Amino acid sequence: MFVDDVEAPVLADDDRHHLARVRRIRNGDAITICDGAGLWRRARFGDDIDIDGEVVAVARTEPLITIAMAAVKTDRTSFAVQKLTELGVDRILILHTARSVVRWEGVKGERALTRLRAITRSAAEQSRQVWIPEVAGPISVADVAAEPGVAVAERDGSVLKLSTPTMLVGPEGGWESAELNNSVPRISLGPAVLRAETAAITAGVLLTALRSGLVRGHAE
Repeated sequence: MFVDDVEAPVLADDDRHHLARVRRIRNGDAITICDGAGLWRRARFGDDIDIDGEVVAVARTEPLITIAMAAVKTDRTSFAVQKLTELGVDRILILHTARSVVRWEGVKGERALTRLRAITRSAAEQSRQVWIPEVAGPISVADVAAEPGVAVAERDGSVLKLSTPTMLVGPEGGWESAELNNSVPRISLGPAVLRAETAAITAGVLLTALRSGLVRGHAE
C-alpha cells in the first residue's frame, strides 16, 4: 500500500477499508508500504502501522520510458494507462494533437488527469511497483518531440531500439503533416493497423522488455 511517508506511515481511509473489509487483513498481518517514489519497507497492519523492517531504496531503471499518446474515447485511455503502469512505464503523457477527437481542457482535463493518476496508483499497488508513473498533459506534440530520444509510431517505420525510449502514439485519425518534423525517427510496432491504445501498450511492452533484458534488440 502507498503512504506519504514510510518513516511515519499513515494509511488513507480508503486503503484501510480495502485492507480490512475487502482483503480481510487482520491486525498484526504483514503488509508492505511504499511511498511511490522508490522507498518501501515491511510493516504490520493495525490501528497504527507497526514498522517491521528497514527502508529499502530502489533506483529507477535506466533509461526512463515515456509513452505519449493521444486520448481516445470511452475508457480506452484509462485501460492503456492502467496497463502501461503494470508494465513499469515511467511517464505517461496525454498528447494534444490536431486530429484528437477527445479534448482535455480546463476543468474537464483536470478531472480526467486526476482519475488517471488514481488509476496509476491502484495499478502500481496491484503490480507491486515501487514507482508510480508520472501522468501529465495535455501537451503538444512539438514539446515532446523536442526531448531527446523521441520516436513516433508508424507502420512503415524502422525497428524499435532502446535508444528511443520516448514513443509518440498518435490519434486514430493519424498525424497532421505539420505536427512532426523529419528529424523524429519513425518506428514500426508491426504490420497491422493498431488502435491507439493498443499501439501505446505495444510500445510499452516492447520498450520495457528491451530494458529488462527479456528480449534482445535487433542489432544483437
